[in-house]
Amino acid sequence: MAGLLQDTSKFHASEWHTANRMQRASTESQKSRSECVTAESWRLVDEIEKTTQKTQSDVNKKIEQRREEIKFWKQELDNKLEQIVHETEVLLTFKKRLERALEGCKEPLVVAQKCLLYRQRRVGIDLVHDEVEQELLKETEVLQGIIALLGRTLEQTNEQIRRNRSAKYNLEMDLKDKFTALTIDDYCASLTNDTPHIIYADNAMKLEGNFVSPEDWIDFSNINVEKADKQRNNSLALKALINSILSQTANDMRKQCEMVNIAFRNRVKEVKDAKHKLETFLAMVMDEIASQERNIAALKKAIADKEGPVKVAQTRLEARNRRPNVELCYDTVHCSLMNEVQEITKNIQRQDALAQAEAELKRLSCRQLCLEEEIKVKENTLYIDEVLCMQMRESLCINNY
Repeated sequence: MAGLLQDTSKFHASEWHTANRMQRASTESQKSRSECVTAESWRLVDEIEKTTQKTQSDVNKKIEQRREEIKFWKQELDNKLEQIVHETEVLLTFKKRLERALEGCKEPLVVAQKCLLYRQRRVGIDLVHDEVEQELLKETEVLQGIIALLGRTLEQTNEQIRRNRSAKYNLEMDLKDKFTALTIDDYCASLTNDTPHIIYADNAMKLEGNFVSPEDWIDFSNINVEKADKQRNNSLALKALINSILSQTANDMRKQCEMVNIAFRNRVKEVKDAKHKLETFLAMVMDEIASQERNIAALKKAIADKEGPVKVAQTRLEARNRRPNVELCYDTVHCSLMNEVQEITKNIQRQDALAQAEAELKRLSCRQLCLEEEIKVKENTLYIDEVLCMQMRESLCINNY
C-alpha cells in the first residue's frame, strides 16, 4: 500500500493546480491576444475602407476632371474644325472664281491674236506697225501675264486647300480619339462597386510603351489647334490676295481693251480720211483726164483743119510750076504761095503740144490707176479693221469674277 502511494508516474496535486492555472493563464493570454488582433483587424478594416473610399473618391474626381479636360479640348477642336471646314469651303468658291477668270481670259487673248493675224492681210503702205498693232501686242502681253498670274494663284489656292484638308484630317483624328477617350472615361465614371460584370484585370497595371505624358497629350492637341489656326489665317490672307488679283486683273484687261478699241477707232477714222482724200484726188484726176482728152481732140482737129489749106497751096504751086517759058516767074503770087506752104507746114510741125498732151494723158491715166489701187488698199484696211476686227471685239465682255 505504501508502495502504491509512492508511485512516481502520477502528478502531485499541486502540479495539477499549477497546470490548471497555466492553462487558464495561457487561455486568457491567447484570448487577450486574439482580442487585440480582432480589434486591430477591425481598426485596419475601417482604415482600409476609409482609405479605399478616399482613394476611389479621389480617382472619381480625377476622372471627372479628366472628362472636363477632354470636353474642353474636344470643344476647342470642334470649333477649329468648324472654322477650317468653313474656310476650305469658301476657298473652294475662290478657286472656282479663279478658274472662271482663267477661262474668261481665253477669248480676249484669241480675239487679240486673231486681230493681229487679220491685220497681216493689209497690203502696201498700209501694212504698217501702227498704234493699233502696238496696243494689240501690249494687250496680248497683258493677257498672257494675267493668265500666268492667275495660274500661279490657282496653284497656290490648291496647295492651301490641301493644307487645310490636312489640318482638318488631323483635327478629325484627334476628335475621334477624344470621343473614344471620353466614352471610355464616361464608362469608367459610371462604374461603382456594385456594378455587375466588373472583373479582376491582372494586366491592367502594365504600362505599355505608347503611353504619353499629360504634357505631350496637351501639346499634341495644341499643335493641331495651332496648325488649324495657321492654315485658317493663311486662307484669310489668300482670299484677300485673290480678291485683289481678280479686281486688278479685270481692271487691267478692261483698260487695255479700251486702249485697243480707241486705237482702232482712231485708225479707222484716219484711214477713212485718207481714203476720202484719195477719192477727191481721183475725181480731180478724172476731171483732168477728161479735160486733156478734149484738149487732144481739139489739137487733132486743128491739125486736121490745116490739111485743106496746105493741099490748096501745094496744088497751086504744083500747077504754077507748069507755067511755060518766061511765064515761070517767081512773082509775088508764087512767093506768097511758098510762104503760105512754109508757114502752114511750120505751124503743123510745131504742134508738139499734141504729143505733150498725149504724154500728160498717159501720166494722168497712171496716176488714176495708182489712186484707184491705193483706194482699194484703204478699203481692204477698213474691211480688216472695221469689219473683221472691231465687230469681233464688240462681243468681248470682261467681267468681275
